[in-house]
Amino acid sequence: MALVSQILSQLTLSYGGEKEPKCPTLLPVFDFNPEMDAARIETAIKTKGVDEQTIIDILTRRSYLQRTEIAFVYEKKVKKDLLSALKGALSGSLENLILGLMKSTPQFDASELKVSVKGLGTDEESLIEILCSRNSEELVEIKKVYKEMFKKDLDKDVAGDTSGDFAKLLLALVQGKRDEPTSVVDYEKIDNDARALYDAGVKRKGTDVTTWISIFCERSVPHLQKVFERYKRYSPYDIKDSIRKEVKGDLEKSFITLVECLENKHLYFASRLNDAMKGKSVKDKVVTRIMVSRCEIDLMKVRAEFRRNFGKSLHQTISEQTKGDYQRALLNLCGGDD
Repeated sequence: MALVSQILSQLTLSYGGEKEPKCPTLLPVFDFNPEMDAARIETAIKTKGVDEQTIIDILTRRSYLQRTEIAFVYEKKVKKDLLSALKGALSGSLENLILGLMKSTPQFDASELKVSVKGLGTDEESLIEILCSRNSEELVEIKKVYKEMFKKDLDKDVAGDTSGDFAKLLLALVQGKRDEPTSVVDYEKIDNDARALYDAGVKRKGTDVTTWISIFCERSVPHLQKVFERYKRYSPYDIKDSIRKEVKGDLEKSFITLVECLENKHLYFASRLNDAMKGKSVKDKVVTRIMVSRCEIDLMKVRAEFRRNFGKSLHQTISEQTKGDYQRALLNLCGGDD
C-alpha cells in the first residue's frame, strides 16, 4: 500500500494553486529491493573499468524516493556516501545526469541555478529557462532549498549576477507572487491588462518595462492566456512580436520564454530539447537538465508535444543524436517511443 500511495502522490502536481495530473515517464518500481540494488551498485562500482550499464539501469528506473533509500542502504553497508562513490566512478555527461538524479527536483533546480550564477560569467540561458518555466509553488520550494544547500539567498545571488530590467524581471519571478487561478473570469481585468501592455509598449515611444513585469509576473496563468488573446484587439502585433519590437537581449529572451511557458509549457520544453539536439554537437547540459527535472513531473506530455511538432519522437531523436552510456540513460528516462 505504501508504494501505491507513493505512486498516487507522484501523480498530482500543484500548478498555480490547482492540482493537475502529473505525467511522469519515471515511476517507482513495484518489486523494489533497496538492499539488492545497493549491493549491485557496489559491485558495479568496484568492477574493473566500472559497470556503467548496471548503475544506469538501476538509478534511471527508480523514483527519487527509491533512489534515496538505495543511497541510505549503500552508506550503511559500505560506510561510504553513494554520491561520492558515483562521482569517482563516472565521468562526463553520464556523471552529470546520474548525480542530478540523486537530488530531488528542487535540489537539482537549485544546483543548476547556483552553477549559473557562480564564478566568472553568468549562464543567462539556464537562469531564464528555470526561473521562467517553474510555477510559484516550485519557485518558493527552490528558494528554500537553495538557502539550505548554499547558505545564501537565491534573490541576492541573482541580483548580484544580473543587472537592469533583466534583473528586475528575474527577481519578480523569484518572489513567486503569481495570483492563483480562480473559477471567476474577470473580463474587465483581462481587458485592462491587455490595454496596459499595449499602452506600456507598442503604443508609446520607449517601453514601460515595470508595467510589463508586474503583469507578466503577478497574474495567474489562465488570466494571462486570455490577456494575450485580448491583446490582439489593441495591437497590430501579437504579444511575442511586440516583445521582439520593444526589448532586446536577455530581457527579450525572458519575456518570450514566459509567454511560451504560459501558453504551453510542454511545447516549450520539447522545443528546447529539439534545439539542443540539432546539428552535430548536442547541448548535453540542456538535454540533461530537462530530462532529469521533468522525468518525474511531466515528461510524458513533453514527449507528446515533441512528436506532434517535430515529425519524430523524442526517443528516436535521442537514439540518433547521442551515443553510449549517456544515450542509454536518456532513453531510460524518456520511458519509451511514441
